[in-house]
Amino acid sequence: MNNLIMLPMVLPVLTGIILVFLRPFIRIQRWVSVLSVISNVVISIFLLREINQNGIVTLAFGGWDAPFGIVFVADAFAALLVLTASFVTLFCLLFAFSTVGEKREKNYFYPLVHFLVAGVNGSFLTGDLFNLFVCFEVMLVASYILIMMGSEKIQLKESITYIAINVLSSWFFLVGIAYLYGTLGTVNLAHLADRIAEVGQTPLITTISIMFLIVFGLKSGLLLFFWLPGSYRVPPAAVAALFGALLTKVGVYAMFRMFTLVFTHEPSITHTLIGVMAALTLIVGSIGAIAYKDLRTIAIYNIVIAIGFIMIGLAVFSSTALEGAIYYLIHDIIVKALLFLLVGTIIWLTGKTRIGQMSGLIRNYPVLGWLFFIVTMSLAGIPPLSGFIGKYLIGKGTVESGTYVLLALAFISSLFVLYSLLRIFMNCFWGETTMSIASEKPMKVKWIIPSVVLAGTTIALGLGAEVIAEYVGDAANVLINPKIYIDAVLPDK
Repeated sequence: MNNLIMLPMVLPVLTGIILVFLRPFIRIQRWVSVLSVISNVVISIFLLREINQNGIVTLAFGGWDAPFGIVFVADAFAALLVLTASFVTLFCLLFAFSTVGEKREKNYFYPLVHFLVAGVNGSFLTGDLFNLFVCFEVMLVASYILIMMGSEKIQLKESITYIAINVLSSWFFLVGIAYLYGTLGTVNLAHLADRIAEVGQTPLITTISIMFLIVFGLKSGLLLFFWLPGSYRVPPAAVAALFGALLTKVGVYAMFRMFTLVFTHEPSITHTLIGVMAALTLIVGSIGAIAYKDLRTIAIYNIVIAIGFIMIGLAVFSSTALEGAIYYLIHDIIVKALLFLLVGTIIWLTGKTRIGQMSGLIRNYPVLGWLFFIVTMSLAGIPPLSGFIGKYLIGKGTVESGTYVLLALAFISSLFVLYSLLRIFMNCFWGETTMSIASEKPMKVKWIIPSVVLAGTTIALGLGAEVIAEYVGDAANVLINPKIYIDAVLPDK
C-alpha cells in the first residue's frame, strides 16, 4: 500500500512522456489524459482511506530511511489536496477538449497539463524541503509554457512578468534552503522540526522562516500578488481554471506545512506576521474585486480574497480555525475552477469581457445563469453550499482566540465577494438581452457538463459535509500536533 504514495506524481509524469509521442493523435491524447486523471482520483481515494484507518503513510525511496533518503509522506491533509486537485483537473481537461483548439492540442498541451499536475501532487506529498523546491519548479516550468501557448502579444507580455517573479522567488527559495541546511544540517521536514525543537528557534532561524514566508507569499498571492491579475487573465479558460484552482494553493499548502511543522516556536512573530499579511490581502483583494469591470480580473481578485481568508486559519493557529481553513481550501479549489470555467464560457459566447457590454444572458443561456448564481452564493459562504462550513469554522476559531479584527475583516470581505459577483450576475444575466437570435451562439453540452458537475460538488460538500468531516479532522489534528507527523517519518526518534 505504501507504494501508492508515489503514483499521484509518477503517473502524470509517465502519462506526459507517453503523450509527447502521441502528439498528432488528438483523440488518443484525450482518452489517455482522462484515464490517467481518473486513475489518480481512484488512487487518492484509496490512499485517503488507508491513512484514515492506519495513520500516516510514508515511503522511503531506495530503502534509505529519513532523514538521509528521499521520503514521501501522505497524511490526511496532503491526501485530501491530491484528491481535490485530481478531481478538478479531470473537469478542466473535459472543458479543454472543446475549447483550447487543435493548434494547442497538437503543441503538447496535454503533456504540459500532466507535468503541471505531477508538480502539484509532488509538492503535496514530498517529505523534504529540497524536493518541494523541485516539484515547485516542475509545476512552474509547465505553467510557463501553458501561459505563453497561443503566442498572442498580451500573453508574451504578461508571461515575462510571471516568469520573472517566479524565477526570483525560486532563487530566494533556494537561498532559504541553503541557509536552513547550513544551520541545521538537514532538509527533511520532520527532521527540521525535530532539530528546531531540540535547539530552539533562534533569531537566525526565525529570520529564515520570514524568508520562506516571503517566498511562499509570492507563490500563493498572499499580499505579494501584484503579478497575479495580469498573468491569470491571458491563458485560455481551461488553463486559467487550473491556475486559479491549483497553483496558488500549492504555495498555501507549503505555508501550512512549514508553519505548523517546522517554524512553530515563535508564533508571536511568524503567525502574527501571517495574520497581518492575511488582513492586508483581504483589504486590497476586496478593493480590487469591486474596482474593476473586467470579468476575468474580478475572478482573479476573488482568488486573492480567498488566499487571505484561508491564511487567517493559519494565523489563528487553533484546531477549529485549521479545520475551517482545510474545508475552505478544498472548497476554493473546486469553486474557483468552476468560476473560471463559467467566466470563460461567458466570454466565448458573447465575445465581450466587461460588465456593461452584455445583459439579459439568462434568457439565452438559463443553465449558465443559474450556475453562475450557485458559484456566487458558494464563494460568499451562503448555506448550505460548501463555502459556509469553512467560513463558519474559521469565524468560530477567531472568536475563540479573541482575534476580532481578523474576524471582522474576514466577514466584511465575504460581503465584497458577494457584491462583486452579484454585480456580474445582475448586469450580465438580468435585464434586456443584448443578443439577437442571429448572433446567439449555441452552447455546446461539452462546455456546460464540467461546470454542472463542479456546481453539484459544491452543493454536495455543503449538504454532506459530514462525509469528509472525519478526514478534515484528521488533517487538522496532524497540523496542530506536529509530533504525529514527526513520529511517522522518524519512528526511532
